[in-house]
Amino acid sequence: MTSGTTAPPPPTSLPRIVAASLIGTTIEWYDFFLYGSAAALVFNKLFFPGSDPLVGTLLSFLTYAVGFAARPLGALVFGHYGDRLGRKRLLVLSLVLMGGATFAIGLLPTHATVGSAAPVLLTALRLVQGFALGGEWGGAVLLVSEHGDARRRGFWASWPQTGAPAGQLLATGVLSLLTALLSDDAFGTWGWRIPFLLSGVLVLVGLWIRLSVDESPVFKEALRRAESRGAPEKLPLVSVLRDHWRDVLVAMGARMAENISYYVITAFILVYATTSAGVSKQTALNAVLIGSAVHFAVIPAWGALSDRVGRRPVYLFGAAGIGLWMFPFFSLVDTGSFGSLVLAVTVGLVLHGAMYAPQAAFFSEMFATRMRYSGASIGAQFASVAAGAPAPLIATALLSDYGSSTPIALYVIGAAVLTLIAVGVARETRHRDLTRVEGAEGEPADTAPAAEARTV
Repeated sequence: MTSGTTAPPPPTSLPRIVAASLIGTTIEWYDFFLYGSAAALVFNKLFFPGSDPLVGTLLSFLTYAVGFAARPLGALVFGHYGDRLGRKRLLVLSLVLMGGATFAIGLLPTHATVGSAAPVLLTALRLVQGFALGGEWGGAVLLVSEHGDARRRGFWASWPQTGAPAGQLLATGVLSLLTALLSDDAFGTWGWRIPFLLSGVLVLVGLWIRLSVDESPVFKEALRRAESRGAPEKLPLVSVLRDHWRDVLVAMGARMAENISYYVITAFILVYATTSAGVSKQTALNAVLIGSAVHFAVIPAWGALSDRVGRRPVYLFGAAGIGLWMFPFFSLVDTGSFGSLVLAVTVGLVLHGAMYAPQAAFFSEMFATRMRYSGASIGAQFASVAAGAPAPLIATALLSDYGSSTPIALYVIGAAVLTLIAVGVARETRHRDLTRVEGAEGEPADTAPAAEARTV
């Protein structure tokens, strides 16, 4: 971006931008993952009683999947207004919606109190969660990508990605602590509500930090250019589907192995380990807790590596690795040993991180500025309907039908193959300049090198 085009107000420091995105995404993922863990542990009894335990778990995971179904709608709405009004405003709104819905879940009456109205209310709040998260991810990674140093974009943009394991760590940690301190009866009666109500406090902290940062300078400059041209503004969604449909498909394919493997490793494992491997609920939660801590630590390292060797090589390594790890993963879990369970989850999440870390910069670099929020969000969130949404449901159904982990491993391996194909045919984006001006057709300037030594 050339100097002199805008008056330089005191910029928000990059670490503060990263902190605002990270804290916000951590809270949103805490809310989302908390539901997933509760669905595996208690919601089947509280909201779907009277059925076979595994069938109750399936119904519980079905409401879990509903949240994913709402994410594409959130991507469309937040992407549209995020490309027109800016990233910051929409990120504040997504945080309020997600936190409010999660807090309300903590106040819900159960099936024993209000009957069938209980799962209906639970499903409605899950829809709000999914809608909010559908808009959160794109804005958070773009806010960092569009502020950051182009030479280290992969590293800086990977920090909002650590919000997923941080949220998982926080959600699992709170649940693990409560299950350790409370009896099963106490946890099932009232203890499960505590982590949901805690979300209200976390949201206030997140809002305080998120409201203090500046809008993306790249977006503000693109908006200024568009206004100076005086040309009719195109709908971001139309531009994305017309000019970037290949990139949208690549993003969707890239998410298959990443999304499916993550929910098998962190959500379904709570069902499999406790029902098939004879592991206690506390042991399974602790294994996910340890694996999430390692996951948090390795994501920035994978992001930094993608700055050196490119987004595609790191992503391809993760996809191939997760496919190869699935059979050893279930073999280790089947031993019932805590050490083996920790090893299975941790290695799986390290390999997942190789896909998840470069994803933020990779998707951001695919699209031009005035359609970037829409493009990145649509590609990421539409894939979640086919990937993460049904993953625990499909895995639980396969376990119920076959009584074996083999079909589940093959399911993840198939997803890995799809991701290898999608990323394999994609173009490397590491050297793209996020400050590029959209052409008449909105095409990204593939040949324009990134401004390696400057800040965007």
